[in-house]
Amino acid sequence: MNFEISSIKDMLNKSGEVFGNRPAYEIEGRIITHNEFRNDVNSLGTALIEMGLKGKRIAVIGTNSYNWEMAYLSIVCGTGIVVPLDKTLPENELESLIKRSSVEAIFFDEKYEENIKNISRKNDNNLKILISMGKSTDENVLIQSELIQKGKKCLEDGNSDFIDSEIDENAMSILLFTSGTTSKSKAVMLSHKNICTNLTSIRATLDINEQDIFLSILPLHHVFECTVGFLYPLSIGAKIVFGRGLKYIVEDLKLNNISILMCVPAIYENIYKNIRRKFEKQGHLELLEQLEKKAEKCTMQERKQIFNQIHESIDPNTKMLISGAAALDSEVEKGFRIWGFNLVQGYGLTEASPVISVETEKDYRLSSIGKPMVGIQAKIVNGNEDGIGELAIKGDNVMLGYLEDEENTNNVIKDGWLLTGDLAKIDEDGYIFICGRKKSVIVLKNGKNIFPEEMEKLVNKIDGVKESFIFGKVTNKSKGDVKLNVEIVFDKNEVQDIYNVNTVEEIYETFNQKIKQVNSLMPSYKAIKGIVFSEEPLIKTTTNKIKRDENIARINSISVQ
Repeated sequence: MNFEISSIKDMLNKSGEVFGNRPAYEIEGRIITHNEFRNDVNSLGTALIEMGLKGKRIAVIGTNSYNWEMAYLSIVCGTGIVVPLDKTLPENELESLIKRSSVEAIFFDEKYEENIKNISRKNDNNLKILISMGKSTDENVLIQSELIQKGKKCLEDGNSDFIDSEIDENAMSILLFTSGTTSKSKAVMLSHKNICTNLTSIRATLDINEQDIFLSILPLHHVFECTVGFLYPLSIGAKIVFGRGLKYIVEDLKLNNISILMCVPAIYENIYKNIRRKFEKQGHLELLEQLEKKAEKCTMQERKQIFNQIHESIDPNTKMLISGAAALDSEVEKGFRIWGFNLVQGYGLTEASPVISVETEKDYRLSSIGKPMVGIQAKIVNGNEDGIGELAIKGDNVMLGYLEDEENTNNVIKDGWLLTGDLAKIDEDGYIFICGRKKSVIVLKNGKNIFPEEMEKLVNKIDGVKESFIFGKVTNKSKGDVKLNVEIVFDKNEVQDIYNVNTVEEIYETFNQKIKQVNSLMPSYKAIKGIVFSEEPLIKTTTNKIKRDENIARINSISVQ
């Protein structure tokens, strides 16, 4: 893509002219070209305007699919304002977002039909038109496939309202709700210009082209997957394949010759652990470690040859693995790269449309999130003696603001700079290193700042720990004493097998000893003083970020061991 784009619609038109006959999607062996997809978008958008939805807010909720992406573009490229919603939300929260966003129509997967109909019956929202992306037996529910046919007929009859519609690139066209890890979700207003700025920056940064194949696995309602895993492949003429779920990732990679994968750190960490355990069970771990040491001085291509067995077990066609949404364990990052995988970290947030920086094979530094992409400025605000402060960024990718929330908008956008809420430092070469969320930092009585994410990485390395959560517990309110505690999530059968223990008491004692070993590696003020044990997973967002407030609330009902 070497053409300028002013809007998402402009991108679709221009990239369609260049890549129209190339495959855009592969669904159960069926190839859909870029031209075919754009024709479906135009037909559906024409039907929506014919129904009187011009200028309206329209929601989309469901699993990653061809119909979801078609619905999104049929709304945003000439009809109205698109509102992607999180499919995992309970009905009451979904109802709240539909009311807050004032949507008048909604596209949904069949499985959510009853919830959507229940919400539409309420008198306190504007929801009137229900559109199933699959089937429905309710005569009051419209069917997306039927609307496409109606739209095609309108186009044949000369209706060009959607195709000819003009886009205001600076107006709100996308309304997104943040994941709300520490507070109520905010409604982020994005424009075509915001998104297209990000697409252009990504194009100038990453070596990805029309020959690449993307596996869509992260939820599409999240702007990271929507921009990078959906809109960006369309803009460069690449192909999209929809994954069957997290547990099928490795199988889907090989089955579909995937070259580009974007995923959360937990997935890469799990794949890494499983590979090492496999070598250990085969009695080959020492050999693996010897090869890793040898490969440190080799090129990426040479490493691929050395670890050809690992590449064949995952996918020999993999060109780039992108990790986002949270910090990746540096040991895992280094391990994948030693094996010859181009694993890089990206960073962004909804308010930035979303990507701010990403590593590349050329611009790479272990544990960093790379340098700011082209067109984006970054600086540290209120840095301490170690250069750690809040990361602020500036560029045309910065949101318009929060919907009907001037106070919070003004709190995070100051003189055009967006305060990210993340504490970071920038080294002398411009690489950014994220230290933790500003709101999640634990401040001890001695004034020391504890970044829970850093501590959780250490605890998660303990064999048998599925995940962990560091939190501060006030032990003396009058003196302001705060002690570090950890919630350890484990699988009982797995831990029994690893440590050859039987009772719960033995499991607890084993982890107590392991935590003492972790404490011995750190300054005394960072020592973990209490442990909560659980076999229940942590409460997280759909992109695997820990919801800290909700986990602390749950922990308050559990006794610290």
